[in-house]
Amino acid sequence: MKLGIMGGTFDPVHNGHLAIAAGVQKHLKLDGVLFIPTGQPWLKTGTSVTPPEHRLAMVKLAIEGNATYQLSTMETDRQGPTYTLDTLEHLWKCLGAGDSTYFITGWDSLNSFPHWHEPLRILQLCYLVAVPRPGYPRPDLDLLEKSVPGISQKVILLEGPLVDISATQIRQRVQKGETITGLVPDAVEHYIMENRLYIPAG
Repeated sequence: MKLGIMGGTFDPVHNGHLAIAAGVQKHLKLDGVLFIPTGQPWLKTGTSVTPPEHRLAMVKLAIEGNATYQLSTMETDRQGPTYTLDTLEHLWKCLGAGDSTYFITGWDSLNSFPHWHEPLRILQLCYLVAVPRPGYPRPDLDLLEKSVPGISQKVILLEGPLVDISATQIRQRVQKGETITGLVPDAVEHYIMENRLYIPAG
């Protein structure tokens, strides 16, 4: 089995996430994609993240109807900072000997890969699939190779899909009372409005 892994805070999950998952799944002929919302991302320590029950509910709504997509709570169930390595090691124990995992990330995140927690160990457990993000340069694999030897053999650089949607943009639009129709699935938009997410108190 070839399994794609979509990690992130998903605060909120949006149509860009779904387009990336669909594009990578089609390009690499993945059997499925596992969406794993983070608990407290260690790279975002000190920042405010919407409670996990809301983020999980939104992802569940977003992927309903696609039998090849699954939601995992393994990171939100875990106490303390969330490390990609811990998640991959857990999956490695659960999957079969012939299974392979493809961790989907952005060009921007790949450029910072040398600063991830135990990057060499991560490369032993998965392939990294990097998709473009507006405003960020194509990763220089030769440069990354100097910091993380062997990375060029485990990275799949894609040229698309190029999606110009961000969760920050969506949160800001909600705060300003602007529409987010078309940026998130309809069910997610309704959930955000019903639960008054991203609206300043007072």
